[in-house]
Amino acid sequence: MGTAASPTVRVKRAHEQFLSGVLPAEGAVRTLVRESWVRSRERGVDPGATEPEPGAVSDAEFRAYRDSHRLSLSRPLIQSLLVEDLVDVDAVVAVTDAQGRLLWVDGCRSARAAASRISFVEGAVWSEKAVGTNAPGLALTVDRSVQVIGPEHFLGSVQNWNCSAAPIHDPHTGAVLGVLDITGGDAAAAPFALTAVRSVVAAVERELGATSTNLDPTDGRPFLTILDDGPPTWLAGGATKQLSPRHAEILLLLQEHPEGLSTDQLALMLTDAGLGSVTVRAEISRLRRTLGDIVESRPYRLVVDSESDVAQLRAHVATGELPAAVRTLGRGGLLADSNAPGVVELFDELLVDLRSRLVVAGDVAALESWVDSPLGRDDLTAWSQLAHSLPPGHPGRARASGRARLLDHRLGR
Repeated sequence: MGTAASPTVRVKRAHEQFLSGVLPAEGAVRTLVRESWVRSRERGVDPGATEPEPGAVSDAEFRAYRDSHRLSLSRPLIQSLLVEDLVDVDAVVAVTDAQGRLLWVDGCRSARAAASRISFVEGAVWSEKAVGTNAPGLALTVDRSVQVIGPEHFLGSVQNWNCSAAPIHDPHTGAVLGVLDITGGDAAAAPFALTAVRSVVAAVERELGATSTNLDPTDGRPFLTILDDGPPTWLAGGATKQLSPRHAEILLLLQEHPEGLSTDQLALMLTDAGLGSVTVRAEISRLRRTLGDIVESRPYRLVVDSESDVAQLRAHVATGELPAAVRTLGRGGLLADSNAPGVVELFDELLVDLRSRLVVAGDVAALESWVDSPLGRDDLTAWSQLAHSLPPGHPGRARASGRARLLDHRLGR
């Protein structure tokens, strides 16, 4: 009786088959990895390359960029929670930016020296586009924590390495700031490595959130937050003020109509019940007392250039950053809870735009994040598209098909 091949041998054979033009059989390699191999090949990554292309930036430019990066504030926390515990381990801890450039690579001297032999060094770019399948690059691509073991790497030169990585998000905007990664030998392949990375990322994001009022995510512009589960807020001048739902609705509508709104127009957008001009003027007066003289009259319009999480959601959809869009939307916050006609119309338009992009793009990671979200879990079209996008035999396909049938039955189709 023959002996079954070990997982490492099986994946290595699958990689060799893939490079010869044969798509690996189901179960030979994880779907996440196989899809990354396909993207790597389509992007022209050379599997025989011995090191990544050097980044087109001088040492001085890189250091200036790194020192000003948002994650530089989190480096002491990362060192205390993770780096110091890996002093005697055959692994390095790396932090990248949102493009996969290694900002910091920490660890003992021997581990850093070993990593340098595959050009896993500060300043190098380890995005999936640059070097194919690897944990930092893959985490950026699918926007979730991942582990890549040995022969799962696309480059043959790094198949003796293992890595565990997770993306770090701006807690205020939801944007990806970079990735935290452990790369090395057996230690980086252990289950605790991915758990440790996730735990430290959570701590980093909490720290960034706690200091967000002293940081400026919008280049000095006031920022309206209404998509969070908590009350809407207005961040300006380093101070955050809690808003009433009505004031948040007014600010959002004025942001959406920079040309200005008359008293009657604003009243119609705020309620179907008939809002008198005196009531509208009183609300604007109270808003000015809360936030200062930021609203001009005749017509009502904002006199400050401001930003919002709704605008960021729209930008994510427009640029195809669909997982980020789903994460930014969350439960919808006030946008989903509001009964103001103008806000309801805006919410409906954003949902249609997001769902259309999700279905047309067929991005599995984005579809999975959408159907697992509060607003997408009952989306029959998205579940059906997810089932269609996953390969036969994939466990996620069976789940998606089953959920689609259930929703179809509930809708009486």
